[in-house]
This record gives sequence, structure tokens and C-alpha cells, in this order.
Amino acid sequence: MMWWDLPSGMGWLMGFGVIWTILFWAVVIAVIVWAVKKLAGGGGTTSRNTPLDIARERYAKGEISREEFEQLKKDLS
Repeated sequence: MMWWDLPSGMGWLMGFGVIWTILFWAVVIAVIVWAVKKLAGGGGTTSRNTPLDIARERYAKGEISREEFEQLKKDLS
């Protein structure tokens, strides 16, 4: 018996099967994409450092002098 031989009223039930199949594969693909992004470091990096933290890092690396750091600290506080 083929699907077109089913008694009337069964067509809508097959529509649900198609919808559930599409939803299932969409969720599977979404989980795979999420996992790859998570393992790869998320793609883009978002900095959560405050401007004062960035100034401290720059001072620690020697990119700015003590005077520049003190001025930045005063300006940012």
C-alpha cells in the first residue's frame, strides 16, 4: 500500500511527519553549528575589559608611560 492509497483523512498526519522531520534536522544542524563555534572559540572575541583595565594592560606591557597611565586613570575615574 502506498501513501496515496491511504484512506482520506490520513494526509494531514503525513504532513506532521514531514514537519517533525524538518524540525529534527534543523535542531541537529543547529547543535552541530553551535558546538563547532564553541570549540573554535566562538568566532569573534568580545572584550569585557573596562577602559581602565585596558590602560592597566597597556602600562604593564610598556606601551604607555607612567605619566600617560596616571593621566588615563584620572580621566577614566
